[in-house]
Amino acid sequence: MNKKEINEIKKQFTPENCAITRICGCYVDGEKNKKTELAQTFLTLTEEENFKYFTIFKSTLSGTLGKNLLNMEFPNAQEMEGGTQEFLLRLKNSKLEDAALVEEFYDKVIANYQYGENYYIILVYGVYDVPGQTLDGIENEDASEYVYDYVLCSICPVKLTDAGLCYNEKTNNIESRIRDWVVTAPVHGFLFPAFNDRMSDVHGLLYYTKNSELMQEEFIDQTLGCGAPLSFKAQKETFQDIIENSLGEQCDFDTVKTIHENLNEYVEVHKDAPEPAQLDKTEIKKLLADSGVKAEAMETFDTAFDSIVCDEEKPQFAAATVANTRSFDIKMPDVVIKVKPERTDLVETKVIDGRQYIVIEVNDNIEVNGINVRNVNMETGEIMD
Repeated sequence: MNKKEINEIKKQFTPENCAITRICGCYVDGEKNKKTELAQTFLTLTEEENFKYFTIFKSTLSGTLGKNLLNMEFPNAQEMEGGTQEFLLRLKNSKLEDAALVEEFYDKVIANYQYGENYYIILVYGVYDVPGQTLDGIENEDASEYVYDYVLCSICPVKLTDAGLCYNEKTNNIESRIRDWVVTAPVHGFLFPAFNDRMSDVHGLLYYTKNSELMQEEFIDQTLGCGAPLSFKAQKETFQDIIENSLGEQCDFDTVKTIHENLNEYVEVHKDAPEPAQLDKTEIKKLLADSGVKAEAMETFDTAFDSIVCDEEKPQFAAATVANTRSFDIKMPDVVIKVKPERTDLVETKVIDGRQYIVIEVNDNIEVNGINVRNVNMETGEIMD
């Protein structure tokens, strides 16, 4: 799914466009016990409850595509009888009206979701009458020919409010506040099936994680059966290992700086693409070649790449993840230098008296601990105003 398709589904989470017909929920405590359950027609909830649920559902489809929102595909084996995709398809086709199937889903989540505190599993079924579109992208409600039905799951922590004082209007007193258990914003969830090309794609789903480093791998592997992707941190570290092992002795300052510049340019060129730019093995090899990596290092790339990642899985790296688009960082044991990524031209290396130095061009303004200091005229040696 791309940004446009995700936003199209999010627009259904309003009173005017509501496509949700049924809602089920299960409150689970820190010991994995089911405390209470909910199952009813969505529109029988109060207007205030509807609004609060809409906020949760929108959050489950929010964040950065490729970081918080991840497109996942099912292996063929999971589409066979007894597979995770086959189970989710039966759950969706039941419209959440089969109590036994819903209960089985809760059991699968509770068994594989690792969270030592209370949480609330929310499951909704929706039916979206997809409007047709003209060639220039304008929606035409009268041209609707397709219905997309789906289940959306949101997993929300339930937290005890902080202790404190409050004003009691009835007694006109300041007194101790009653502590309540509050359902907070979702931290994980998924949409099944995927809404690709504005149609149902039962071979994939869209997964949500609030924190890209807390993926819930066991839940993804066992309950969804899609195989957990590399986290943002793991992608960056793996990419760095590939570069270091490929370049070997050519992993010098100037080569790495050029790779940084070319990678950031690649991200900039693809920033408005509907889907995040990805780097596979071929793209990374081209990046190195375009950065002037010598032939000897290029010959070791395939070996280095295959020794670090499993090529059978055809791994891809999010370009915006492995690139450092916010700063160009130079770190030494006692010094850290941060440069705007577009101004790496200000930094170079020089050998002076047999020792290597990092040289930074000085412009008109220098601040030291917030204090403006004067520059020295390199030609006259005089302090400049």
